[in-house]
Amino acid sequence: MTVVIRTMLALVAACTTQAHSAALTSPDGHISVSVSTAPSGALTYAIARDGKPVILPSPLGLTLQGADLTTKLSIASTSPVKPIRESYELATGKKRKITYAANEQLYTVRNAQGQSMDVAFRASNDGVAFRYLVRDASLPHKKFMAEATAFSFDKSAKAWLQPMSVAQTGWMNTNPAYEEHYQREIAVGTRAPTAAGWVFPALFRSGDTWVALTEANMDGSFHASRLEAESPNGRYKLGTPAAPEVFTGGALLAQAKGDLVTPWRVIALGSLRTIVESTLGTDLAAPAIAFDKAKIQPGHASWSWALLKDDGTVFDIQKKFVDHAADMHWDYTLVDADWDRKIGDAKMRELVAYGVKKKVGILVWYNSSGEWNKTEYSPKGAILDRQQRVKEFAKLRDMGIKGVKIDFFAGDGQSMIAYYVDILNDAAKAGLSVNFHGATLPRGWSRTYPNLMTAEAVRGFEFTTFFQADQEAVARHAAMLPFARNLFDPMDFTPVAFHDIPTIKRKTRNGFELAQSVLFLSGIQHFAETPEGMATVPAYVKGFLQELPRSWDETRFVDGYPGRHVVIARRAGQAWYVAGINADDADKPLELDLPFIKASGGTLITDGKGEREFSQATLKGGKHKISIKAHGGFVAVFK
Repeated sequence: MTVVIRTMLALVAACTTQAHSAALTSPDGHISVSVSTAPSGALTYAIARDGKPVILPSPLGLTLQGADLTTKLSIASTSPVKPIRESYELATGKKRKITYAANEQLYTVRNAQGQSMDVAFRASNDGVAFRYLVRDASLPHKKFMAEATAFSFDKSAKAWLQPMSVAQTGWMNTNPAYEEHYQREIAVGTRAPTAAGWVFPALFRSGDTWVALTEANMDGSFHASRLEAESPNGRYKLGTPAAPEVFTGGALLAQAKGDLVTPWRVIALGSLRTIVESTLGTDLAAPAIAFDKAKIQPGHASWSWALLKDDGTVFDIQKKFVDHAADMHWDYTLVDADWDRKIGDAKMRELVAYGVKKKVGILVWYNSSGEWNKTEYSPKGAILDRQQRVKEFAKLRDMGIKGVKIDFFAGDGQSMIAYYVDILNDAAKAGLSVNFHGATLPRGWSRTYPNLMTAEAVRGFEFTTFFQADQEAVARHAAMLPFARNLFDPMDFTPVAFHDIPTIKRKTRNGFELAQSVLFLSGIQHFAETPEGMATVPAYVKGFLQELPRSWDETRFVDGYPGRHVVIARRAGQAWYVAGINADDADKPLELDLPFIKASGGTLITDGKGEREFSQATLKGGKHKISIKAHGGFVAVFK
């Protein structure tokens, strides 16, 4: 009788506790993921680092039309652990040659109706990723309705987050465009300023572990996500785009007639160095499409619009900026909005021919929009459908244009994401590079589409030329970007101004401006400074920008704290470039330990006594004691 009672009690206990699968671990064993079901049938996951909780038990699951895959679930099967190892190259990232190693496990769950869903988890040494795959043949039409996915943090954790702008607000209804300032080191659970929520990448610190959330592998079949505005008790739930964020007449949320596969939800985690050096945002993206490697040409560009605005988009000024690019040994000149009206095709062909003589390629601007905003800049409406787009891109190719900057997208709906992907594919077929502006976060597209050189998705330099308030905030904003927006994806901040900004008092020193040329990663770095402004700097500063590498082979995090200061080292060939900025209001003394640099010495360029002065010095081997001035910066070159 006693044995029977004990057996019954054991069965009751089993029914009232969670059903756990064995933990999935990273190759080095430091990161572990556990997946389980609660008595209610809710599916959850948790992540630990060295045995310490990082992501607390958090819900998983999808709701589709006619299928609730969030409750009353059971784990039907768990696959064997599968080692994943991939190698790829990037011309526009923090490293050129990348190897991704992870352990993958697939969890198949079923609801009470017998409908099934797979959840694939991967654990690598720098984080975790997961995605949903709904392949149930009893659901021939799979229409996304909602998602239970969340990320739960301990109440003591802190967050560095950028608010999502509200669709159909802002100048000419051009929001959302990922162009807000970050809220820094806020308590988890802090409500977003608007119902639109928070954008990716989202940065957190829990104990001694840093966490960066994003997503990857957007193929056009799924909408892009963000974090919801409300995060009760530190639980951040995935949110969906707002109704206006669509291509005219297109779908907002994902649906599929066959398999429904979500993007990877990416959780980079570890030390701050691990986060800054991580490549998870591209590791989880799809492999590269076929593209002629000879046409993958990262570079530097002159750009008149940054300081001269609309009045500069005329032939004579653009010719002057071609001369500026040639003088700086840069690769491109970007001709901005209304070039078709103010310059025209015939004169543009002449400008292209002039550029060929100067060894400078020409890039041109396009308006993406149809009916989703009120912008009037042109060319507008020329690339809305595939037939038009292919014809337009063929014309540009025949003219000798090297690439396009495309502006004013509507947001993150499935049909808008598909529009981005269609543009990238059609531009690749025409051999054109692409720069997205007024746009979403690229989410790993630079791996899949080698012709994607850069994207804005940032409150960049141009805002500091519009409003003094943005200029006042730019130092701390810039010191956030290597830890968040520019963490995985190229970013067209359009940095570097040494001289005057019309009607604005600049708040950063020249060393701060120069350092951005190394700190900010962009396949094509569009420099804001004009020929006149460049003429005000010493020859050694000009020489530095003339010789600056176009891409990087390796990146090392040296020092920093999000929103306050950052020092990063990047290698091109045998040369190391180290750059740092200080966003604080007081000078920052640092001792830089650079054991990975074997050169016996180097050259330091930093701020002089005045805000617009430079100084130059020689660095010896070993540790380097330097002081970065308030709102100042430095670059050091070791060859």
